[in-house]
Amino acid sequence: MALTGRFVVLLALGVVPVVLVGSEWALAGWVAIVVLLAAVDLAAAPSPRRVRITRDLPARVRLGESVRADAVLSNTGSRTIRGTVRDAWQPSAGAATTRHSLLLPAGERRTFSTTLTPFRRGERRSSSMTIRSMGPLGIAMRQATIFTPGYIRVLPPFNSRKHLPSRLARLRELDGRTSVLIRGQGTEFDSLREYVRGDDVRSIDWRATARRTDPVQGGPALVVRTWRPERDRRVVVIVDSGRTSAARIDSEPRIDTAFESTLLLAALASRAGDRVDVVVFDQRVRGRVQGATGADLMSRLVDTMAGIDPQLVETDWTAVPALVRSVTAQRALVVLATSIDSPGAARGLLAVLPQLTRTHMVLVSSVTDPSVLDAIHERANRTSVYRAAAAERALLDVARVSAAIRQLGAEVVTGSPEELPPALADRYIALKAAGLL
Repeated sequence: MALTGRFVVLLALGVVPVVLVGSEWALAGWVAIVVLLAAVDLAAAPSPRRVRITRDLPARVRLGESVRADAVLSNTGSRTIRGTVRDAWQPSAGAATTRHSLLLPAGERRTFSTTLTPFRRGERRSSSMTIRSMGPLGIAMRQATIFTPGYIRVLPPFNSRKHLPSRLARLRELDGRTSVLIRGQGTEFDSLREYVRGDDVRSIDWRATARRTDPVQGGPALVVRTWRPERDRRVVVIVDSGRTSAARIDSEPRIDTAFESTLLLAALASRAGDRVDVVVFDQRVRGRVQGATGADLMSRLVDTMAGIDPQLVETDWTAVPALVRSVTAQRALVVLATSIDSPGAARGLLAVLPQLTRTHMVLVSSVTDPSVLDAIHERANRTSVYRAAAAERALLDVARVSAAIRQLGAEVVTGSPEELPPALADRYIALKAAGLL
């Protein structure tokens, strides 16, 4: 049951008989009359439970994009239903409006649309719809909540895909599929050709040179080896979903930046012919994508990442070497997407790095807070001076942890949420060009 504004107005009009009659019984009688009218109106209202609801929802939407969620209401009763309908979407679904006016004649159906702009990943749900059916006097309404579950899956936005074309062009340069002025040194032998000015003398094949004669000068013709980047390498990405990944930087959690970096690296490495495996881990595996390639890899990645949230637990780094061994036994590029802001929090990571660097090429990826860099330059008052000192100390901590990681044989990539994904992709290309992968 619900009461409308007309009920309140009728009660307020009770002041008139009280003033005219001057008796408290007049007020009591007026209230009784209004309550009786409301009861009669409520009994005469059509039943909202005669409404059947079906949903027409999109399966997926990227974070930050808008989508339309439709609900079809059918009146199976014999009377017209007037009132309101409310769709109970979660607040994080970003519904523009959840209430709609309802005028549904008997035997007909109406479609009500709600525009959703989600601002969190995962499954955004609506468990029910509430219908209020107004009586003929417009004083009272019958109310029913109908269980009609529905959800949309909100995927990571993958905003860093704008960097993919330029990185793919650099990969094609390394692979020799486009004309470039500087030939990148690869790691797999491709073919032999004659020496031209500018070639690296270390690539001369002296045995092949001895077997070939220059047709013009009659002497031996220098022959060089050409190389191409290796394919079918292994790239293993371990995304830390522990408590440090829950910190928000530039209005998004650290883990979201790690997902963006992982998606760009996976798209790039997959196009380069390498195999990419991704594991999201804290004290247990929260998500795993293995053995997928091409479009299937990206589809499975975004689906897996969509429902993963940071866990307020310490990451068990001692289990990571065994986790990597369960993915691959051969040499691979192991990317650890985590936080290196605090020496204390990074102690577990530093302890297991020697086990990883003995077998694999290890790259530690960590997002930095741009506001820390901005705070260094603001020293207008005492508060900003203390803030600048704290920022300097935070940067020194990052530098100490980074130096310790490099001493243990791994590499470090840091950057703001906007800069980290392309920086990680650039480091992957540099390793491939240097023949380290």
